[in-house]
Amino acid sequence: MKTKYTVIGAMSGTSLDGLDLVCVLFEKKKKWEFELLKANTYSYSPEWKKTLAELHDQTPEIIKEIEKKYVSLLANHILNFSSGLHGIDFVSSHGHTVFHQPEQGITYQIGNTSALSGLTHFPVICDFRSQDVGLGGQGAPLVPVGDLHLFNSYTACLNLGGFANVSKGYESEVNAYDICAVNTVFNLLAKEKGLAFDAEGMIAKSGKLIPELFDGLNALDFYCKKGPKSLGIEWVNKEVFPLLDQYSSSPVEDRMHTYAQHIGVQIGKNFTELEEVLITGGGAYNQYLISLLRELSDANFVLPESDIIDFKEALIFAFLGVLRIENEVNCLSSVTGSSLDHSSGVIFYPQK
Repeated sequence: MKTKYTVIGAMSGTSLDGLDLVCVLFEKKKKWEFELLKANTYSYSPEWKKTLAELHDQTPEIIKEIEKKYVSLLANHILNFSSGLHGIDFVSSHGHTVFHQPEQGITYQIGNTSALSGLTHFPVICDFRSQDVGLGGQGAPLVPVGDLHLFNSYTACLNLGGFANVSKGYESEVNAYDICAVNTVFNLLAKEKGLAFDAEGMIAKSGKLIPELFDGLNALDFYCKKGPKSLGIEWVNKEVFPLLDQYSSSPVEDRMHTYAQHIGVQIGKNFTELEEVLITGGGAYNQYLISLLRELSDANFVLPESDIIDFKEALIFAFLGVLRIENEVNCLSSVTGSSLDHSSGVIFYPQK
């Protein structure tokens, strides 16, 4: 059993910002500690953004062909990133989610193939979700086990990425779940202004509330469900976008403002005044959204240094690989709803 690992973590999220890569040194003392050695985001080209956004509508044959190209892209970025780094033990990769319908026993991320190990010449640990879904779980969220080990000085961790998800309860049983869609919706609306995203939330801040849309969003069935629960882009396409489309004649500023208010309400009701909440993910830079959270909840919301805001998910996926190689639990049944705690992830070694 090793006490030190140097790992490259790879994360591609539903907001399609790009591929996050980190190199992290993990060391087990009284508990696991980490040092972030290097981090970078490789933005997707407009062509790749379009391809990945539409991939769930393609045939299995086309998905497989695109996956081969995606693995090459992923490998090239990893090789570029690892140049000058030494002593890498393995790559731990999330892949990019195409389907996530756990209630139907389906979750699929492209990039989780042995070819990635062959092209990079590193051992690769990947496909962290499938085993959990096979055990009756949601296959998500997976980040909370990292929060438990690495960020337990906070009472809760809130990630604001393509979706908002939370983990809490580190002193007893970890409780974690997805709350609502965030940047998957904001970024689509920002496109109407010719922008990739709403910088600092200024567009949303400038708008006015559409009461009927606000009420319709808050009435969505998902918000009444108890955890464990998780969200995928399929849910956004089916439930959220059709609602927004009903108000397409309203200014985009008003729709973004209304959606921001909706997020603030849905997130705010998950926290009490006694909680100290670490906020990470791209949404942490949305100043208007952060102001709403502080207005609509009495919890203390903490923004860490930018490297943690930007790369916490990639860092934790690197850590999931460490737990997997050690055969320690990296999937919590209390979080995903699976039949038992387990160590998930497929390990590929480069052929000699």
